[in-house]
Amino acid sequence: MSKAQFKVLVIPKRDTTNFLALLPDHLPLSSVLLPGTHDTMALYGWPVSQCQSLSTPLMIQLCAGIRFLDIRLAVIQGRLIAYHGIASQREPFQRILATLSAFLSSPASPSETVVVSIKQEDFRETPPQQFSILVRDEITSSPGGIKMWFLENRIPKLGEVRGKAIMFSRFGGNGDGWEGGRLGIHPSSWPDAEKQGFTWQCKDTVVRTHDWYNISSFLAIPEKVTLGIQNMVLYTESKGESGPLLPITYFSAASFPLAFPTVIARGFGWPEWGLGVEGVNRRLGKWLLEQLVSEEQGREIRGWTLVDFYSEPESEGLVPVLVECNFV
Repeated sequence: MSKAQFKVLVIPKRDTTNFLALLPDHLPLSSVLLPGTHDTMALYGWPVSQCQSLSTPLMIQLCAGIRFLDIRLAVIQGRLIAYHGIASQREPFQRILATLSAFLSSPASPSETVVVSIKQEDFRETPPQQFSILVRDEITSSPGGIKMWFLENRIPKLGEVRGKAIMFSRFGGNGDGWEGGRLGIHPSSWPDAEKQGFTWQCKDTVVRTHDWYNISSFLAIPEKVTLGIQNMVLYTESKGESGPLLPITYFSAASFPLAFPTVIARGFGWPEWGLGVEGVNRRLGKWLLEQLVSEEQGREIRGWTLVDFYSEPESEGLVPVLVECNFV
């Protein structure tokens, strides 16, 4: 607070493997803060394509409290493989599905749910209809099968989806080939790198999305964080005015050659000594801590929040702070 005063914030050490068990069934997921990872499976391709640390494979992320997965896939020899751009991430979709099923059916995490965004990464090579059919077929033949998935195009209450994966489909057009055309939460459009964000309707919920990733250089980090934070606080400013509001905020960004994902997320140098640049994760973490100690009434921080290198710069990273926002 000043040279003479400061506040100490003590955060409970919650079980991130099972933190949704502490929240009531009646809560719509628009009223929950779900930590997420942008390009969840992008563990390879440093410095351009890698977005998550090699030490944080999918099961580690899930146990750490990640509840929104951003899965990008391409068709290789008739099977779906995780990709980021042109870089293979070496993980078959079948193995991703098996890991997800193991987590959701585990006695350690029976009350959890995971939103799974699926996006086609090879749309120039594979017809969208073929990709959609492969996604459906691989889900059907995977552990848990299609019954593990919530496929309605609406934001459910938490009690409806415990033990389930929630489809968030950035593929599939009108749902041809899926029973009843049901593709889960299905954005009507997704403008590319829209700086000011965009909105779309999911039944009675307005979804406000910020996914401005194509920043010019690391010098744009402060503006990137400011715009992302503004998207998150829209929840409190707009809640109850025109129905439910769900902010989805991507704090990831990249461009060549002065904004690699690792630089944007982590920063570099020693910014606390004025020698370097403070990354997105540290800036977001500091802001969240300020909100947790704020005495301002009614300032809830909710929504689905995606980051790169989520476990950095500290050993546990942003996730415990994001999780704690659900309990204030």
